[in-house]
Amino acid sequence: MPGRQMPCGPGAKLRRHVEPARPRPFRRPPPPRRFASALYEGCLLFGVTFLAGYLFITLSQSRWPMPPERLLAFRLYLFFVVGLYFVWFWRRGGQTLAMKTWRIRLVGADGGAVALLPALLRYLLLWTPMLPAAAALVALPAQPLLALPALLGTVLLQWGWALVDRERQFLHDRLLGTRLVAA
Repeated sequence: MPGRQMPCGPGAKLRRHVEPARPRPFRRPPPPRRFASALYEGCLLFGVTFLAGYLFITLSQSRWPMPPERLLAFRLYLFFVVGLYFVWFWRRGGQTLAMKTWRIRLVGADGGAVALLPALLRYLLLWTPMLPAAAALVALPAQPLLALPALLGTVLLQWGWALVDRERQFLHDRLLGTRLVAA
C-alpha cells in the first residue's frame, strides 16, 4: 500500500530468505509394475471400446459385417475414443485409471503436468510400432494370425527399449521428454 512503512527495528519480524527446494530425483517404477499397469489398462480399454462401439453401432444403426467404408469410420472412431481417454487422463494429473492403481505417473521434462501437444504426440507414437501389424491385417484380412509376429515384434521393440534404456524409459518418452515415475 502506498505510504505504508515497513516495520524495522529491534521488535520487527525479519523476513528470512528461504532457499527453493531442490527437485527430488525421479523414482522409476519397476518394469513388473509397468507391465501389470499395461495389462490392467488393456482390461479397462476393453470396457471403454465396448461401450464406444455399442454407441457407434446403435446410433449409426449398423449391422455386422459392416461395409468397408463404415468399418473404416468405426476403426477411426475407436482410435479417437481411445486417444481421448489417454490424453484426457495424462493432462489431468498424469495418470490413467490403471496408472493410479499401480502408482505410476506421467510427467513432463520439468516434472510437471504434460502439455497437450506432447500428450497427443505420445499417443500417436505409441501406435507407430503397430503399423506393420495393421498393414498385415489390412493386406490379409482373412488370415489375422499372420499379423501376430508383427504384433509380437511391436511388444518386444517397445519393452525391449525400456529395458536397455539407461533410465528405463520407453522410446516415445525419450523422444518427447516425458517420463513415467513412481507416484
